[in-house]
Amino acid sequence: MSQVPAATRALRVLRFLATQADPVPLERIMRACELPRSTAYHLLNTMIDEGFVVHLAEEHRYGLGVAAFEVGSGFTRQEPLARLARRPLAALVDRTGHGAHLAVLHGRDVLYVVEERAPGRPPLVTDVGVRLPAHLTASGRAILAALPASQVRALYPDRSAFVERHGTGPTSLSGLRSILTDTRQRGHADEDGEVTPGLQSVAAAVLDHNAHPVAGVAVTFPSEAASTAEVTAIAEAVRATAALLTRRVSGPAAGPAAG
Repeated sequence: MSQVPAATRALRVLRFLATQADPVPLERIMRACELPRSTAYHLLNTMIDEGFVVHLAEEHRYGLGVAAFEVGSGFTRQEPLARLARRPLAALVDRTGHGAHLAVLHGRDVLYVVEERAPGRPPLVTDVGVRLPAHLTASGRAILAALPASQVRALYPDRSAFVERHGTGPTSLSGLRSILTDTRQRGHADEDGEVTPGLQSVAAAVLDHNAHPVAGVAVTFPSEAASTAEVTAIAEAVRATAALLTRRVSGPAAGPAAG
């Protein structure tokens, strides 16, 4: 059992229900997930309250709820988004001469799902499958800046949520809020040396039809070699690419300034 047994049990229940053709009685869930009756009952009630499980009272059976569908559909959205992003990211690399990537938010991390490397440039830490703290990355900041303030607050309830890599970056919710405000005002997010010393990134968010940020598009380049004019040009290219992907996923024609 993990250090968070309740979470492990909840995931086991979800995985089991997802394999069933129809809703099932409590006893089958208990046996399949090796749960005592009282534990299964209270766990299922909590999952019902959160929308992950539905109780068919007349049949005395349980099935997957709408929230479980939303999680699954989120995955199916991300995979097509990765396909849609490859050519625009390749064009972004051609336009800027630097590596570009697409990242999605997973909890307080960003997960990199597409990377296009610029010819002759060294590989970056933002390889596909890598996770990094969202509050330190340009991609993560672009996404966070487009989220409701209440959701950002829920993600970062206290200082323990703010991990560090190189002793830089925000260490409190007020510090993060200041960065996100600047991000919205500028129209793009940035970070300089907070992920990898000597490298800088700029990013903008891709929005869906609800103006919800589904991903962040970013370009990473050497800090010292980039003039102010070049950074401005890169930011414009990143925003244009994010806007293109927003249109391709039926997002708003004009959404929040940055991601």
